[in-house]
Amino acid sequence: MSPDDYAIAVDDLGVRYNLRFTRKSTVRGSFASLLQRRKPERFWALRHVSVRVNQGESLAVIGPNGAGKSTFLQVLAGIMRPTEGTVDVRGQVSGLLGLGVGFDTELSGVENILLGGAFLGLDGPRIRELLPEIIDFADLGQFIDAPLKTYSSGMRARLGFSIATAVDPDILLLDEVLATGDASFRAKSKARVIELVRSAKAVVLVTHDMDWVREYCNRAMLIEKGKVVMQGSPDEVTKLHLARTREAIARRKEELKAKGLDLAIRPKKRRDRIKPPAAPPAQPGAAT
Repeated sequence: MSPDDYAIAVDDLGVRYNLRFTRKSTVRGSFASLLQRRKPERFWALRHVSVRVNQGESLAVIGPNGAGKSTFLQVLAGIMRPTEGTVDVRGQVSGLLGLGVGFDTELSGVENILLGGAFLGLDGPRIRELLPEIIDFADLGQFIDAPLKTYSSGMRARLGFSIATAVDPDILLLDEVLATGDASFRAKSKARVIELVRSAKAVVLVTHDMDWVREYCNRAMLIEKGKVVMQGSPDEVTKLHLARTREAIARRKEELKAKGLDLAIRPKKRRDRIKPPAAPPAQPGAAT
């Protein structure tokens, strides 16, 4: 494969947030900051991230909560613009970056399929052509005509995944959605992702399921505090991630212990102490 035959190329990517605009503040506080010329508080969600995803690769992005994984996917999807660095994404992108994103809870499943197709840039005839396939894959039964507000999180994930993968995208972005739904649909979703990879499509997914990473991904990337710790084979990267997670837990326990905090799991209050004893079961033929 040629070095230029890639689906995604990210070079020295950085995304910086201005914390002044990401938390609540009063009018008085805002004016005070301006008058006192306080420097804005800034936070780098991602810094110096470089990665290349070739056609036919499935890249897993793993790491602790708050590491910047979802921000990375949002940049690839074009939702966020990088503060520094370059991002080159080639081909049609389809993504499921969270349950309910792009959905209208007042509309039915069918209506949300039509809405989702429009968001993906499909015209009306093409959406209606794909409609039976999407409905069949989602397998929601009579709920497909019910308002989305009646759906469980797993049902929403099934509908969203079915829409995102029905358009046969060049690049598929998934953010922790394969962990939802029942076992049967998770297996069907994994088979669909494998099918996309085999047809020379690129997949980038964020997940905490290390078994999925090892079994179904070609490569993995570990991110911590916005920076890449390691890229490589899924086995090696997940092994390092699990080891660093155990170390972090151990350090946290030591910190709490040094502060004199009780690390033992406290039992829940027993509400059944004041609960009256259950009545004995009625005997057959007894009067009621």
